[in-house]
Parts: sequence; C-alpha cells; structure tokens
Amino acid sequence: MHIDYDRNLDWVSAQLAATCNVEQSWFNDWYTGHLNFQIEHHLFPMMPRHNYWKVAPLVKSLCAKHGVDYQTKSLLTAFADILHSLKESGDAWLEAYLHAKTDL
Repeated sequence: MHIDYDRNLDWVSAQLAATCNVEQSWFNDWYTGHLNFQIEHHLFPMMPRHNYWKVAPLVKSLCAKHGVDYQTKSLLTAFADILHSLKESGDAWLEAYLHAKTDL
C-alpha cells in the first residue's frame, strides 16, 4: 500500500490507508491463518484471529457510512504487490549500498 506521510490522518483512517484485506474464502482463511483480514488485524491487534471474520462486515459498513475506502484484493494480487514492494525496497537498499561503497 502506498503511504503518504504528511496527510495527518486520524488513527483509524491511517490504518485503513496502510493496509488491505485479502478476499475471504475457506482456503485464504486457512492458508493465512485468518491474517487475510489485515484491516481488522490493524484495528484490533489483540483480538483472536479466528474472530476477524465476525467483525469484518461491521468494519466494512462503518467505512461505507463514513466514505472510507475498505480495500480487498485477491490472494494472487496481494502476492504480486508484496513481490513488487520487496523489489522496490531491495533496489533502494542496493543503490544505497553501492553508493556508500563508492564514497569510501
């Protein structure tokens, strides 16, 4: 997820802007250990993971009521986004490493 640092969002809006859910299915719930509910995980970090599916409809309706984006992606899209983010981070670290090495 793209995070803007100077938007001065309230805590709930910042959590919703920083993450998204992976579509719910029996496989995704099992495969991710219910952490496909990242939005609920960020909002309720002490809640047992197996209860996230129970509060997800309430959070989604609250977001709709207040015009806050509640993002959900497919598992494959989420994996592709993770790989893209890791590549960007790796490229930035490699550039910093190579640049620091040439400054010596």
